[in-house]
Amino acid sequence: MDDKTDDSDDGLKPRGGTERRVRADAQRNLDTLLQTALAVFATSGVDAPVREIAEKAGVGIGTVYRHFPQRSDLISAVFRREIDACADAAPILSAEHAPFEALAAWMQRYAAFIAAKRGLAKALHSGDPAFDNLPGYFDQRLRPALRTLLEAATAAGEVRADVDADDLLGAVASLCMSAHNAGSGRAERMVALLVNGLRYGAGQR
Repeated sequence: MDDKTDDSDDGLKPRGGTERRVRADAQRNLDTLLQTALAVFATSGVDAPVREIAEKAGVGIGTVYRHFPQRSDLISAVFRREIDACADAAPILSAEHAPFEALAAWMQRYAAFIAAKRGLAKALHSGDPAFDNLPGYFDQRLRPALRTLLEAATAAGEVRADVDADDLLGAVASLCMSAHNAGSGRAERMVALLVNGLRYGAGQR
């Protein structure tokens, strides 16, 4: 990466308190760093100076390099964090909403993930072998999350039975890409129309 220097203040290692609190604080600081990196990549591109990310996250630049020695390490961590957040939302939504509402809400969450992924596209499609494992991680985490929501909505008679999770993931990604720069909220509206269409023929065997 660039601007590589060391610093004595590791913002991810707070001083004092119990070991559990230290771990919790360190994880929160790491989450802040990754969230900040995602925002900077979205506005300034994946080649943005690491110093900019560190300053906006409130940590020393040496902290960034200790956790992510290469730029590709940081980009991979940002992408994995977004995948995890999207996947982890599925059981939460399922517990809080009826099956179809949970599915519809998750599809909007997935659309937001696709939007965030655009900021990383240049790196992810660069052919760098450092990113070779990310498609497999996407499959491992997101496909089961959607499949579980689909199965629940189908069992409740709220969604037609012939919907394939892989097709739906691809359809939402295509809609979001076609709606890029087409106006605020357009992707969300298109995804909502797609999901509502899943009700056609629901309950028929």
